[in-house]
Amino acid sequence: AEDGIRDVERSRGLGDVYKRQDNCCAKMAEFLLTQFNLTADDLYQVNGLVNLVRLMQIPDQVDRPDLKFAPFMPGLPSNLAKEGALFAAIRKGDILLHHPFQSFQPVIDFIRQAADDPKVLAIRQTVYRTGTDSMLMEALIAAAQSGKEVTVVVELMARFDEEANINWAGRLEDAGAHVVYGVVAHKTHAKMALVVRREDGKLRRYAHLGTGNYHARTARLYTDFGLLTCNEDVCADVNDIFTQLTGLGKASRLKYLWQSPFTLHSQVLAAIKRETALAQSGQPAEIIAKMNALVEPDVVSALYEASQAGVKISLLIRGVCVLRPGIPGLSDNIRVRSVIGRFLEHTRIFYFRDGGAERVYLSSADWMDRNFFRRIEACFPVLEPRLKKRVIAEGLKPYLKDNTQAWDMDMNGDYRRKQPRRSKPYNAQTALLEALAKNTG
Repeated sequence: AEDGIRDVERSRGLGDVYKRQDNCCAKMAEFLLTQFNLTADDLYQVNGLVNLVRLMQIPDQVDRPDLKFAPFMPGLPSNLAKEGALFAAIRKGDILLHHPFQSFQPVIDFIRQAADDPKVLAIRQTVYRTGTDSMLMEALIAAAQSGKEVTVVVELMARFDEEANINWAGRLEDAGAHVVYGVVAHKTHAKMALVVRREDGKLRRYAHLGTGNYHARTARLYTDFGLLTCNEDVCADVNDIFTQLTGLGKASRLKYLWQSPFTLHSQVLAAIKRETALAQSGQPAEIIAKMNALVEPDVVSALYEASQAGVKISLLIRGVCVLRPGIPGLSDNIRVRSVIGRFLEHTRIFYFRDGGAERVYLSSADWMDRNFFRRIEACFPVLEPRLKKRVIAEGLKPYLKDNTQAWDMDMNGDYRRKQPRRSKPYNAQTALLEALAKNTG
């Protein structure tokens, strides 16, 4: 019954519906329909549990370590392990974090240290999902209470997190923060934070950009990349997006970031067409893209055209993919695979060979209509060569090599699990844990 009530509450504004388990008695069902002013046509019986999420609690209640994954301690990049002052570390060079193999703590410290630092004048951050118990949000509240200029863009339509976000928005406003509730008809899905700090009589900006949410718990369950930088041009782009979101400015031309709903779609298409042109001129051309879903028709058509021109295309799509690989004369050069393992694959990585320049982008967006046209998204380049190599070596190559947790799609859209056969078994997530994290088992 409680689950049914929650389903009704979440559906307000979209048409009400009540779901119940098939063993729920008729009297209880009638009572709930009456309470919510619903009719029998609005009732759907479910064969089994309504709220399957509750099953996630079971493993924690069972003392069978032999049936569970070995515990691990997320690692830290070497430059952070040696440097306690985060802003000083960022000034020495951009910092790339690969979650959950590397700790989410530096992201929390970024906001915490900004909140406590008397040289910090302002903090801006987007919030899509953050949970009901968030050290990041507490740090923002403390910063606002201390007199810093704090601006938070809170997305109230983040599915299943509406209540938590409303509560955080209220507490932030009470603390004196400027709370913005996004843009009409567009979800704010970009993951960005900006800190303005006074240094040597000048203002310097620091930014965090990510592929995943500011949520400490999911940072232990999802794979994501985050980038800490004080690159002036990148930070200027981030600042311009925040200015748009707060209603203080129009969309401006950004130097490095691709932004939805303005430039991301056209820039992705342009990058694909650039590879196509290179292949047509007889040069090596390659695209590797990793994301949750691929459904946008124009992008799919551009990829087919690239394949026909001879571009080598590898797509790591965890979820739905409407493109069909390996069709003679259409997609011979396209490979599609999905990796399903211990962690939910959540990174969005776009790689374009670009004549050997190897352009690498990280993004909050999948290649879907909603991400391109109905959301505020940020796609950002990895500029430092050493970090670009890391994204390729950690975020792409292991998944293309995986032969235990990978499922390859055929031309009919069916998936077959990759088998080691005569090769040595290779699990991408296990390899990354061994390389970046600490085993505490």
